Amino acid sequence: MTCAEITGETVPAQAPWQRFIRLGQRVAGLLLRPKTLGVRAVALDDQNRVFLVRHTYLPGFCLPGGGVEARETALRSLERELDEEGGLETIGPARLIGFYYNPKHSSRDHVVLYLVRVRQTKPRPADWEIAECGFYPLDALPQHTTPATRAHIQEALGFSQPSSHW
Repeated sequence: MTCAEITGETVPAQAPWQRFIRLGQRVAGLLLRPKTLGVRAVALDDQNRVFLVRHTYLPGFCLPGGGVEARETALRSLERELDEEGGLETIGPARLIGFYYNPKHSSRDHVVLYLVRVRQTKPRPADWEIAECGFYPLDALPQHTTPATRAHIQEALGFSQPSSHW
């Protein structure tokens, strides 16, 4: 049973232009970076609220993160993505939660998930990439939080076993 089936929530369908952009990203990724690695964070503030992002090109709220660039460690990528997507900085060490296979992106994609404490050092205004972002109580996530995001939060907090697939 999926999170969506349990909660009865749905994620809005993608608009055609969103599907086109996502397809372009996948094709470019396969051509330019046949092996890909991404990072994501369950980023908690001092009030135990989780930071979530809603991109302009994907449906629903998800965890902050992105691709690991050439000559960049996963932890450095995590710090960069947290800053770019939320004006966040880490407080203390990031804890590795899991290393996931992501066949939805490509047959050679993996995602590293971390649990990390953060503080926001600057506000993150909406732009062409980020429609909105912010901290949310764990028991009151936005309505359109993706089922996968909900599941990965549960895994990071120790309420369920990490999966092998993103």
